[in-house]
Amino acid sequence: MGKIVRSALADAKLTPKLRRELERLAKMPDSSIDLSDIPEATEKFWKNAIRNPWYRPRKQQVTVRIDADVLAWLRRSGKGYQSRLNSLLRDAMLAQLRGNNEPARSKRKSA
Repeated sequence: MGKIVRSALADAKLTPKLRRELERLAKMPDSSIDLSDIPEATEKFWKNAIRNPWYRPRKQQVTVRIDADVLAWLRRSGKGYQSRLNSLLRDAMLAQLRGNNEPARSKRKSA
């Protein structure tokens, strides 16, 4: 895999004329931008939108304490139990963010 190189506009080798043009455009209010050549993105457009299929969220390694029976249940399906756990948590998170339901709460006290 190749090295990822990041650069900022300030790093670009722009002519003074092009730099002035970009600065002028950056100061332009949105209301003065001509959008006649592109359709407006309506709610109907976004209703069928999907996340970039190549998008992968950044992973963070943490240590968590999980009840032994829950861990056994996840591991019972074989390799990939950590990904399944992440998927279950993501589904619960998205459902809560959409307002579909409150997260399920166990009746017993956590240790």
